[in-house]
Amino acid sequence: MLNRFDGPTITLVVNPKAGRGRAGRVLPKVCSSLLAALPDVHLRVHRAISYDDARLRTIQAVDAARPGADGEPSLDTLVVMGGDGMAHLGINACASTDVPLGVIPAGTGNDFCRSAGLPVTLRGAVQTIVSRTVVSIDLNEVTGDLIDGAERRWVGCSVCTGYEAVVSQGASRSPIQLGGLTYGITALRELARFTPVSYELEIDGGSRRLDAMFATVCNGAYFGGGMKVAPHADLTDGELDLTIVHPVPRSLLLRLLPRMYDGSFTRHPAVELVRAKHVRVRTHPSTIADGDGELLGHTPVDVRAVRGALRLVVPATRTPVREVTP
Repeated sequence: MLNRFDGPTITLVVNPKAGRGRAGRVLPKVCSSLLAALPDVHLRVHRAISYDDARLRTIQAVDAARPGADGEPSLDTLVVMGGDGMAHLGINACASTDVPLGVIPAGTGNDFCRSAGLPVTLRGAVQTIVSRTVVSIDLNEVTGDLIDGAERRWVGCSVCTGYEAVVSQGASRSPIQLGGLTYGITALRELARFTPVSYELEIDGGSRRLDAMFATVCNGAYFGGGMKVAPHADLTDGELDLTIVHPVPRSLLLRLLPRMYDGSFTRHPAVELVRAKHVRVRTHPSTIADGDGELLGHTPVDVRAVRGALRLVVPATRTPVREVTP
């Protein structure tokens, strides 16, 4: 029998400040639960002291992981614990590798977990890691004018370039983090001064020019702490879901905002849903591009659906990742 140090390694990278410090408080319980349920596993834990530190730790864990055999997942697993920012780092470390990613949500939004059909409770997330069940899901591959000169970034949920990007970045800078509530408050504040964006879109080779409140390129269904921006998104279909909200009066957008939480806003005639494999988004050069709540850079950006780009640890018996039509 393998002892703990010869068996698989789980590297757990934690943002202890996530969830207003909740992640740090529950970390000992998470570690003891994992060790009790997985006696053959070597558990390595890193409490990140900054975003850059967390990014480096996730990359190092993937680089050190032992490969699987004959197309099987790696023997070792990267697990991230925190909010959607930690999930984003884990996705970018594990994408296009054979190293599985596990996610323990401890933030206030947890949009990636919702989109992927993962538990958003601590107990359910730990049970998921213990199950060691791995499936492949799609990701958005983003290239273009990215920050830090990055060649590409991987996005699990959505790429935003309009009103929703302004709101997302404003919410991330807010001194008070209350998940979807912070996003909603920021949305109301930004609405008073926002004007429609002029877009040039290339959708699977076809060109369109239009003005819109936003044009969000989605892999998963959720953004903004629980808003269902792409109700029909399927993380295993190899396609993007583009949600376009055409120009509407501010008063109408205000009425549509609450309906974004159940996806029913997409029934309004001002909302257009498009499916594609590749979308190029060009707007004013100063327009920011946001992915999973993280700043990506500026437009233009190219977004491609990459089938099976991520190996994800999921519950042994989980609900399908495809969303129910609202």
